[in-house]
Amino acid sequence: ETNNINFLIQALLKLSKFDTNTVKFNNEENDLKQIINEAIKNVSVLCDLKNIKIIFNCENNLNLICDKKWQIESLTNIIKNCVEYSEENNIDPFMTFAIIKVESKFNRNIKSSSGALGLMQLMESTAVEMANQLGEEVVVKESLYNPETNIKIGTTYYATLLKHYEGNEQLALAAYNAGMGNVDNWIKEGTLEKDGSNIENIPYKETNN
Repeated sequence: ETNNINFLIQALLKLSKFDTNTVKFNNEENDLKQIINEAIKNVSVLCDLKNIKIIFNCENNLNLICDKKWQIESLTNIIKNCVEYSEENNIDPFMTFAIIKVESKFNRNIKSSSGALGLMQLMESTAVEMANQLGEEVVVKESLYNPETNIKIGTTYYATLLKHYEGNEQLALAAYNAGMGNVDNWIKEGTLEKDGSNIENIPYKETNN
């Protein structure tokens, strides 16, 4: 996942209209554990205010070829966005981290075969609907590759699903992956119970996993 952040850094510079050729990257071998711990340290005040404790376990002697400064800054911003937008939507930030891990493995540039984009794998139509709900304009494809925009809209969407399924996380997560319409139909047809107690009956292998 951290390797994907190298690409993220250069892509963000392009989105910010910087010419990456004019930015000097000091790519060298860095200790992965130190990078992640520095990023967590950078958001420690925010996490303390939100009563969140991030514990990270990593094997020793794992190295990453990257620009240490940019890598730490990028990872710091992703953590910060997850914490802040999760709180705005009354979501456990670790659930947001989990969704990103499962959906994209922290690859902000990923596009699925179905057309879902970015860290939280948002469909364009869903993003437009959520942006309208937030009162924001979205330049869909370009902006959904921006981590902050993606996380902001993704957490809003997950919160909408939680409300629709009356706080049932299993059904909300199933709908996040497979679509609300499909989950509603499965409940209507009796494939799924309204309380999600037989969630293993989901016919989509990817969602079931």
